[in-house]
Amino acid sequence: MTLNLENFHRVPDATPIEEELLPQYRAEDYYPVTTDQTLNSRYRVICKLGRGVGSTVWLAKDVETSQYRAVKVCTRTTDGAVPAQASQEIAVAEYLKTAPVQEHPGRRSIRTALNSFTLNGPHGTHTCLVYAPQGMTLTEFREYLPGNRLAKLMLQASVQVLLIAIDYLHKNGVVHTDISPNNILIGATDDTPFSQLEKDEKARPVARKVLSDRVIYMSRPVPRTNGQLILSDMGSARFGQETFTGDIMPDVYRAPEVILGMEWSSKVDLWSVGVMIWDLLEGKRLFHAKKDGVLDDEQHLAEMVSLMGNPPPEFLRRSELCGRFFDDAGNWKGSIPIPDQSFEDRITQVQGEDKELLLGFVRRVLCWLPEQRPTAEELAYDDFLMQAYFAQLKD
Repeated sequence: MTLNLENFHRVPDATPIEEELLPQYRAEDYYPVTTDQTLNSRYRVICKLGRGVGSTVWLAKDVETSQYRAVKVCTRTTDGAVPAQASQEIAVAEYLKTAPVQEHPGRRSIRTALNSFTLNGPHGTHTCLVYAPQGMTLTEFREYLPGNRLAKLMLQASVQVLLIAIDYLHKNGVVHTDISPNNILIGATDDTPFSQLEKDEKARPVARKVLSDRVIYMSRPVPRTNGQLILSDMGSARFGQETFTGDIMPDVYRAPEVILGMEWSSKVDLWSVGVMIWDLLEGKRLFHAKKDGVLDDEQHLAEMVSLMGNPPPEFLRRSELCGRFFDDAGNWKGSIPIPDQSFEDRITQVQGEDKELLLGFVRRVLCWLPEQRPTAEELAYDDFLMQAYFAQLKD
């Protein structure tokens, strides 16, 4: 299929669009992909799906198999090295191919790279990752829902599928470390949405800016799909040992052991799930974690104390950093006042038995001591998530 290269809106050269709007954008960092170009002699580019600070993403057709693929073209490296996150994506994908646990229902809910290759661009080397294409993120999906919120039944089903996927990773010794609605995709059950994108691009090519050295395309909206949830983005995942050190997790999702510089384990993923409940059900963050508009660890910890109470001495002994915020008995001594709030106050979208079950779920997973958090498998069968199933048994 030859794409229509004439019938498109040309964006004025002086109008920044797409990746040009990102902080610290430099044109030479991005590979100048063009539609109808065949990458690596295999992936014919159809249209642009998105962009970020580290890549652009394209819908392509594999000319060898005629299957649709999503190709992430990473920003350049001048020394030929693979960017750290892309390298980790590749490593996790390779590891999971031969990981100990293969027969697991969560396996099909994990998106890993199918292939990778490099492109030599005008200003450096670009690593490219190939995936099965999927639908929109859970963050994007929420925008279609009333109040930007998932209804209770949808929340329960979504979280249960996610926990089963996490259990598959954990049973194979992989910690995701970056679980949020931005990294959860609505799966695609067939090629129809991507075939439609291809037809739309042929009939009505997207607007673009045509410069002397590159074309910058507008992204096509990610299609609506109706498959099961898929956990994506393994670029920050860790594997190969029981415990790790170092700063991980996005901003307001950071677990207390991470903030305080302690060793951490797979239990950080369960913390993320607990925090994410508020994004999905309430349409707002559980933690503000900012002081004067800037992410602030002391503010974050003060909010945790308000919801979970004082940390036990056993937890405090694991990091010298704790002495900045707590006395030996676990009492708060930070300069920021403890907010007046509770989990009960912060749950507003469900009431009665629903609220009590959700409170039980949240308190199991949002606690100071990581070893007291359930495993992903245990949490997947929590009474809150099994509520609909138990109700069926009574009928």
